[in-house]
Amino acid sequence: MSNDRKQTQVRLAPDVLAAGKDAAAARGLDFNRYVERLIDEDTTGVRGAGMAAAQRLLDRHGDFLDDLERDLDQGRIRSQNTSRDAAA
Repeated sequence: MSNDRKQTQVRLAPDVLAAGKDAAAARGLDFNRYVERLIDEDTTGVRGAGMAAAQRLLDRHGDFLDDLERDLDQGRIRSQNTSRDAAA
């Protein structure tokens, strides 16, 4: 059985390594697979396409999202749902 993977060594600051391991775990990946995915996404344009899509979403719906966040912060949505539930 042949394995075409190559091993390399990367030196990272302890806090960067910890953050990377946490991010990998949050995605259900081991650290090596997480780094491999980051490199692949960065070099194939997938990351750039995702960032462009996120920017378009913010450009089109940013005001709505800002208003929603403000309402959530002020408890308006929760209190409206509570009032509606009480009336039922």
